[in-house]
Amino acid sequence: MINTKIYKAVYELAEKLMKAAEKEDREAFDSLYAELGAICIEHENTDKDHPEQWETLADFTEELDDALVMYEKALHKAEVANSKDHLSSIGFSMATLQVELGQEEAAIQHLQNAKISANKIEDKDLKAEIDELLEKLTAK
Repeated sequence: MINTKIYKAVYELAEKLMKAAEKEDREAFDSLYAELGAICIEHENTDKDHPEQWETLADFTEELDDALVMYEKALHKAEVANSKDHLSSIGFSMATLQVELGQEEAAIQHLQNAKISANKIEDKDLKAEIDELLEKLTAK
């Protein structure tokens, strides 16, 4: 389980990052992104390390290849924690980026794994999104 203090900090930074992006405030966005990255690095490989912080960092990483690296790190941490919710959401996010990058085989693999993990979660919307994208990619 993620530390409450860290969760609040990550959540607040995510909200501020969204606002900075909406306002196209590059300076604020870069500063907030650096702050989020510092939280991730500070807690990496400690008992406060959690896939949520890495997934959030990946969500705001603009370079798709760099975002995939962050998602991969988050996915590994979710596997270690056996967090089905995070395995599902991270797998879906990775697959979405991989589709954009033309990596459909990798996307299908991540979606298949996310679908297995999603069998154990309550988020029906995420399950539907996984199924929909997987069906779209495998129908070709």
